Amino acid sequence: MPKSGSGNTTDKLFANQRAMAIPDLKRYAGELDLDQLAFDACLDSGETADLVRQDIAEAESYGVTSTPTLFINGRMISGALPFETFETVINDELARGER
Repeated sequence: MPKSGSGNTTDKLFANQRAMAIPDLKRYAGELDLDQLAFDACLDSGETADLVRQDIAEAESYGVTSTPTLFINGRMISGALPFETFETVINDELARGER
């Protein structure tokens, strides 16, 4: 995505997860004060579409169906979970390594 602008792209996309069609993305670029011509050209070119498809296919091959998803020593942790969940998994993995 072309850099510049004054808004927070991540916040915008997160807040509008159900509206991600090409016209929506172009509108968000304008709302975020991105370089509209560069953004539109990049999106219209499809230049990175194959990379995105490859990332999706790889994630799906590991069983990822949503974000956020993290792996800790191969253990999949899916969802926006509290710190304690991660702490428990990490401590379990550390204990396993000590055996």
